[in-house]
Amino acid sequence: MAGKKRKQKGGRAIYAYCLFCLTQRCKVIAKLMEIRGAERAFSPQIIRKQRKQGENVKKQFDLLPGYVFIYSEEKLSDYRFFFGIDGVIRRVGKTETGYELAGADLDFAMKLLEKDGTVGGMKACKVGDEVKLEDPLFSGCEGRVMEIDYRKERAKVAFVFDNQKREIWVAIDEIL
Repeated sequence: MAGKKRKQKGGRAIYAYCLFCLTQRCKVIAKLMEIRGAERAFSPQIIRKQRKQGENVKKQFDLLPGYVFIYSEEKLSDYRFFFGIDGVIRRVGKTETGYELAGADLDFAMKLLEKDGTVGGMKACKVGDEVKLEDPLFSGCEGRVMEIDYRKERAKVAFVFDNQKREIWVAIDEIL
């Protein structure tokens, strides 16, 4: 899938990249990527419920802390585009593909772009300890519920991204 352009609405070709960064620098790094010429860059967010003064209120949190997704209409093959940025730990991907996202990571990145980097509350269907997240972003994504917080109406779900196990807290509309 290396070098393959992905289409976005309007028929524009888009390349997707990802950086792993210091969490507290993600928003600054995303803004810098756009200043340097990326079409779009963001650290993905998730809306989940949090208990505040006895009420469950919706707030935004990092979906994948430390990750910044970058989208460009042109290949970003010039190393200088990513060079010298305080807080960047590494580029996600392989050198032989120019660090373009591929496979399931690319599909995930493109679904994030469709949602402009923000994921809403999700429904989770419990099948023993295994769940399938029903939000289109996670379509086909299966994970394992690690914890359930019934009071805050959320569950900690482990799934794989960047070939590593990731855990996120997901707002629960339904547990079956």
